[in-house]
Amino acid sequence: AEHPFNFMPSPGLVTAYHPPGGVGVRVDSHMFAGYRMPPHYDSLAGKIIVRARDRESAIKRCLRALMETHIDGITTNLELHDFILRQEAFRSGDITIHWLEQALEEREAAAGAGK
Repeated sequence: AEHPFNFMPSPGLVTAYHPPGGVGVRVDSHMFAGYRMPPHYDSLAGKIIVRARDRESAIKRCLRALMETHIDGITTNLELHDFILRQEAFRSGDITIHWLEQALEEREAAAGAGK
C-alpha cells in the first residue's frame, strides 16, 4: 500500500479486493475488502508469487496476475511492477542494483518531455 513511483505510504480503507489466481500463481496477503490499512505499517500488504517453466513465461504469468488484481480504496504499487515487468532490460535479465532507479529517472524524464 504505497504510491507506485514515490513509495509514499497509502493508509486507508480497502473498499474492494480481488487477488489473482490460477495455475502457478500464489498470493500471500492479509488484506480483504473492509480492511483498514493503518498509517504506521509495513508497506508489504501482500505479495504475488508466480512460477513457470522459464523466465519469459513467469513474466507473462505475473503480468496476467497483475491485470487480474483489483484493489480499491488505497494506492498500491501494482503499476510499478507492471512497468518493471515490461522493460526489456528486466525481461532479458540485463539489470544491476542501480537499474530500477535509472529506469524510473528515464521514465520521469520521458513524461516531462511529453508535456
